[in-house]
Amino acid sequence: MADRDALKKPVEARPQEDFATAGLETLAQEYEQDKKTMRIAVGIAVVFHVGLLLVTLPDNPFSIPDAEKPKVYVVQQVRFKPPPPEQKPEIPKPKAKKVPIPDPTPDEPEPIRLPEELEPDLDLPETDIIFDIPEGPPPDEPDGPIMVGGDVKAPIKEYAPPPQYTEIARKARIQGVVIVQAIVTKQGEVQDVKVLKGLPMGLDSAAAEAVKKWKFKPATLNGKPVDVYYNLTVNFTLQ
Repeated sequence: MADRDALKKPVEARPQEDFATAGLETLAQEYEQDKKTMRIAVGIAVVFHVGLLLVTLPDNPFSIPDAEKPKVYVVQQVRFKPPPPEQKPEIPKPKAKKVPIPDPTPDEPEPIRLPEELEPDLDLPETDIIFDIPEGPPPDEPDGPIMVGGDVKAPIKEYAPPPQYTEIARKARIQGVVIVQAIVTKQGEVQDVKVLKGLPMGLDSAAAEAVKKWKFKPATLNGKPVDVYYNLTVNFTLQ
């Protein structure tokens, strides 16, 4: 009754020790309640696992009974052996018989020949026989100019005056090489000059004019002069 009267008192009139005591009692009650709940849960779990151990399961629950398994039939392919090849009978070849040639004169004796009679000595004069191969006809002379090479011997330079520098090229200090192609005639003259590699500022024209004044010993084919195409080089050098 005293406790009830104490609870009925206003909160402000309660001492602080009563609140602390009430809190500890509440925690103790909750702890006891949780402890009981834990014991019950552990007991249920133990009983459940023991029951699982007592229950026997089949070895393979997913296995199909023997009666339900489909039957598998294996079909083997029959292989026939090919017949052996036919052997052709061998036809025996007829044997050649030697037929003796009859002697037309059986009563006459055969002559006896000595080795000297079989190989008589022949006295032949010892002479040196020389067989000459006739020379063929001379090759035809070409109608126009041909290229130098092979049996065609190149022309030989005999007179070659140097080219004249243009004034503008001299001032520009241009030096180099001009290559021209020309025809060297049978008379050793230069004709039909074409510039293959030139230089600027009129040096290619100066090289062509200089080459036209050159003289050559003509090219030859089998000892005869012929017209040929020939490349000539003109050097431009400042001193």
